Amino acid sequence: MDDSTTIEKLKKMVISFRDERNWEQFHDPKNLAAGLSIESAELQEIFLWKSKDEIKELLKSKTGSQTLKEELADIFVFLLYLSEGCGIDLSEAVINKIKLNAKKYPVEKSYNSHKKYNEL
Repeated sequence: MDDSTTIEKLKKMVISFRDERNWEQFHDPKNLAAGLSIESAELQEIFLWKSKDEIKELLKSKTGSQTLKEELADIFVFLLYLSEGCGIDLSEAVINKIKLNAKKYPVEKSYNSHKKYNEL
């Protein structure tokens, strides 16, 4: 995989992987959303109850870093499956969301602030 790998290329790869195993029959939006939530919870579990220093050490370790990579990949794969199943162009959706967030969080109001847009 090179640096020019696009979301579309990745989507084709995971769809091919899925189709080779005849898993599309299980990939309705409800189950994919549940799977995405479960994978996100597995990511949270990596960090659960750990201090900032423990997390730094975890991320420096080969096994910790590998575990994190795998969980992030699982989440991204589920996002690709879900976007495909719902007919959503994920690249376009991200671009549009960034534009929307730029309006909701103008730099002059949101810089160095954790407040939600309706509190700025």
